[in-house]
Amino acid sequence: MALWEALDLVLEVRDARAPLLTMSPVAAGFPDSTAVWVILSKADLADPDVTSEWIRHFKERGRSAWALDLRHNLPEGLKKAISALAPSSSSKSVYREARVAVVGTPNVGKSMFLNRLVGRHAAVVGGVPGVTKGVSWFKCPGCLVADSPGILDPHSDARVHRMMSWISSTKGQIIGSWDDLARECIEFLQNRGMNRVISGAWGIETSGTSNEVLERLGHRLGKLMPGGGVDLEASGRAFIGALSDGRLGRVSLERPGKPVFSEVIR
Repeated sequence: MALWEALDLVLEVRDARAPLLTMSPVAAGFPDSTAVWVILSKADLADPDVTSEWIRHFKERGRSAWALDLRHNLPEGLKKAISALAPSSSSKSVYREARVAVVGTPNVGKSMFLNRLVGRHAAVVGGVPGVTKGVSWFKCPGCLVADSPGILDPHSDARVHRMMSWISSTKGQIIGSWDDLARECIEFLQNRGMNRVISGAWGIETSGTSNEVLERLGHRLGKLMPGGGVDLEASGRAFIGALSDGRLGRVSLERPGKPVFSEVIR
């Protein structure tokens, strides 16, 4: 039996700042009989009003969704809802724990969520009979949890991976230079009327080209080369780092009804 066929629930972890861009590519492979709940991780880094819009968006489509700050313990309501999915047979008084899988793209907080769900020191239990071998199962109150590796969609647009690097869902230094990534991100924020993200954090003028803004930022942060020129690579790295870890404030790159690219609406 395949893993998906043995599950009662799939918990799909996405980044609350970009719920469409960070959708797991394996999500489309779940059978209709398997419940799929969306976990919006890093909600503490996203715009809370936009996150509320996403919660309504998913619920209007019949999908349970939870926005979480994984620095804190999981809500008791979530744990109880998971445990309540455990199937039982009143005629035979048979009970087993709910079987749950946690999936997600790399660096969306999947491992932290798993630790919160099963506990940092949870022991791996034996395989579930009849289920695909090689799957790690963890036992927690009321359920057995299967971990899965973080997988990126190899067929998605290259722009998707570049945008994901802005929030550290992919490694920026592999995809392109820091200054190129920063310029693209600055231009994106300008086009979306989000200049306040930059001006509010550093008090610099955000009009003009993205390169001009990056140069102003380099001067502001003292990212200079010998001779006084701006080190654009270092400036770009500082900008992307500040965006991804929340130093620029709570920022959402996507909101319902306003996708970044039409081809990533899934």
